[in-house]
Amino acid sequence: MSATDFTGPDLVVAGAGGGLAGALRAAEHGLSVLVVECSEHFRRGNNTSMSTAMFPGAGSRWQAEAGVADSPEAFVADIMAKTKGRADARLAGTLAAVSAPLVEWLADGVGLPLSLVTDFNYPGHSVPRCHSLPGRHGTSVIDHLARRVREHPDIDLLIPARLVDVRTGEDGAVNAAVVSLPDGTEEEIPTRAVLLATNGYGADRALVDKYLPEIAGALYQGGEHSRGDALRIGARLGAATGFLDAYQGHAAVAAGAGTLLGWATIIRGGVLVDRTGRRFGDETRGYSEYAAELAARPEGTGWIVIDKTIYDECQAFQDFRDVDSAGRILWADDAAALAEVTGLPAGPLAAELAASAAAARGEAADPHGRVHWERPLEPRYAAVRVLPALFHTQGGLIVNEDALVVNGSDTPIPGLYAAGGAAAGISGHGADGYLPGNGLLPAFGLAYLAADHLARALGR
Repeated sequence: MSATDFTGPDLVVAGAGGGLAGALRAAEHGLSVLVVECSEHFRRGNNTSMSTAMFPGAGSRWQAEAGVADSPEAFVADIMAKTKGRADARLAGTLAAVSAPLVEWLADGVGLPLSLVTDFNYPGHSVPRCHSLPGRHGTSVIDHLARRVREHPDIDLLIPARLVDVRTGEDGAVNAAVVSLPDGTEEEIPTRAVLLATNGYGADRALVDKYLPEIAGALYQGGEHSRGDALRIGARLGAATGFLDAYQGHAAVAAGAGTLLGWATIIRGGVLVDRTGRRFGDETRGYSEYAAELAARPEGTGWIVIDKTIYDECQAFQDFRDVDSAGRILWADDAAALAEVTGLPAGPLAAELAASAAAARGEAADPHGRVHWERPLEPRYAAVRVLPALFHTQGGLIVNEDALVVNGSDTPIPGLYAAGGAAAGISGHGADGYLPGNGLLPAFGLAYLAADHLARALGR
């Protein structure tokens, strides 16, 4: 297609999560953009909106202001340590390098009120490097981005509509996007490039059963349109895939509320017990791997036990406040009363709380190897029954440093980009390599890189 007969948008973005950031970045470069989104309710129904809005930024200005020494190299080292060296090293280096410019652009270019989270540090990050906004909830991110996108004269939205295919020319380069409309008709839209930002395959039960059997029976707490569209489109174009067994789980969805209680409860000193009233591991290793571990316990459920101090400290999280408003937090004056309100065995629960407090005070080694204790729990206790969940998958299409999808020979497919769950991420294999921010960084970082590369390719 020649420049003179081209009539479509420069870029079609499929997915209104992190894809919105890619759309805004591309429009900033003077490109015309069309965003295609399946759901009219995307502002409350996609994985970004369900997140705690944590954006890693290694070497950001907020870190410098707080006296936190960090670098992309240190971030990569943390990624490799968490994944036991199994992460995609090329992508890890790429995303670590763009992480600080990304969060600074989100603040300066997009207007998100980001700041460095310093009141606690997530498992696996050697220094505070996650940035968030007031309320620490993804709905605020999506609401803000959606408003900016709707206001931009160079960005159009097609909602609801679903990207079902990508066409390429004789040269192998993208030249059209095929979308399905609610009435069942399909429309072919000429375009120079497509950004697949449709998330992963968490909502496709057959794919989850195939690749993630350990978590297949757990609650799915992700976007309903995460059905593996990018995998199917990529397969038709010869794209390489990888890390399809990787995912982010979570062991702290509040039962009866469907809302994330949050792992800050654990980092602050809380403990997780199963239905026997006993702990079963070092909770501070990470909330993702703990999902499958909790799913394997009796009845596949447990209780997170905190105290009034932790309750007060977690008020910064909108999710936590929502759990509280739903009446899911039960209070008790002592261990015996806690056993009564939760239905847990009194003897084992009392013994576990005593042993955990002793470990937190440094009086005894924790039998599960936990060494991170901010302080021992003290009555009055609070407890929330929690369920394990699959949040999103972390495997997908292999991309290079420019977010271009590559084939089995590592050759880019011109004009085809992928971001977020549509692309293979940096969590290695399984669930235990997931670092907080490993969902949002590839979603926003790869979209940002895709927009920059396309602009350079088109001479903008």
